[in-house]
Amino acid sequence: MKPIIIVGSGMAGYTLAREFRKLDAEQELVMICADDAVNYAKPTLSNALVGKKAPEHIGLGDAEKMSTQLNMRIEKDTWVKSIDATNHQLVIEQQGQSSTQEYSKLILAVGANPIRLAIAGDGSDDIHVVNSLMDYRAFRETLDNCTTGECDDKRVVILGAGLIGCEFANDLQNTGHQVTVIDLAPQPLGRLLPNHVAQAFQENLEESGIKFVLGTTVEKVSKSDRGYIVSLASGQSLQADVVLSAIGLQPNTALAKQANIKTSRGVITNTLLETNQTDIFAIGDCAEVNGTLLPFVMPIMQQARALAKTLTGQTTNVHYPAMPVAVKTPAAPLTVLPAPIDVEVTWENEEFDDGMLSKAIDADGTLRGFVLLGATAAKQRLALTKLVPDLIPASI
Repeated sequence: MKPIIIVGSGMAGYTLAREFRKLDAEQELVMICADDAVNYAKPTLSNALVGKKAPEHIGLGDAEKMSTQLNMRIEKDTWVKSIDATNHQLVIEQQGQSSTQEYSKLILAVGANPIRLAIAGDGSDDIHVVNSLMDYRAFRETLDNCTTGECDDKRVVILGAGLIGCEFANDLQNTGHQVTVIDLAPQPLGRLLPNHVAQAFQENLEESGIKFVLGTTVEKVSKSDRGYIVSLASGQSLQADVVLSAIGLQPNTALAKQANIKTSRGVITNTLLETNQTDIFAIGDCAEVNGTLLPFVMPIMQQARALAKTLTGQTTNVHYPAMPVAVKTPAAPLTVLPAPIDVEVTWENEEFDDGMLSKAIDADGTLRGFVLLGATAAKQRLALTKLVPDLIPASI
């Protein structure tokens, strides 16, 4: 029998392999990935400094260990160049050599790529992104080199005040760095928080020493004798030793498009995680499931459990219960359950000494999302989660 092939070695790919092996120990399983296939949890990258985790200690297992553990052939440093959906065949490239690989089922776990702004200046190529452990190694190497001489200030400029940008800002500020966060939006976490919560969240982070420059964007990054000069559209200039871009991710859809797999924001699937091409599925940050794109850990877990069953003959639709997201910013403890983007809501607010609770209520009076800021509000997480309707019901 032809193997089941997983393309991608991120959290989605490895979680699926692990869930599949719980149900089927013998079916041939192959993972193909363009990197070194080290297994790690990407969410740990944005607070590794506070946790005193060096890059070499973040990995949970290299390709050889994971291959043995999961009884799976792992082809690392290998690119899938094209998919022949009709003949269930891949063209792959490894060490400059092309070959073909047949599959019975194909799972795209290809993740998302960092969005990169077009920024002028001779320092723009030095802007870091952190979307993988390999990226993080390079970022940490630059930070570690920035500890002596004229670089002793350890000034880090972060582009993007979204979830990842704020988490990195908190981690860096709490480990002796001077952090400035820049965003075109007027507030941090603009897509997740109502204005009043965003303002309180920003104030809490500012109290820890983080600076925000909002309502503008970066036009140029230039090399200087003391690192970099970051020039903003507002006319302001900032000195930086390291520049990190965290302005968001875009699902990787190029391979799917080449195979005539339907895409929108991500790779379009139904609740079985099937694409429009027979025996091809998508999972993780690249997958737009039933019109919903959720690049978080809990949806990946739900997807992996359901798809593992489907691949072993137990047809199972993915179930999305209410899944709050805990933002790793201890200076401003925050939990967010975003309301569906197509639902109009009004916000009901309750304030505490150390934060606030905001509920997103729809026209029928149903709780559709919430934001918890501070330790007191966080205690209501479980009770509130139970009141929110499933995003994708188990019965679909």
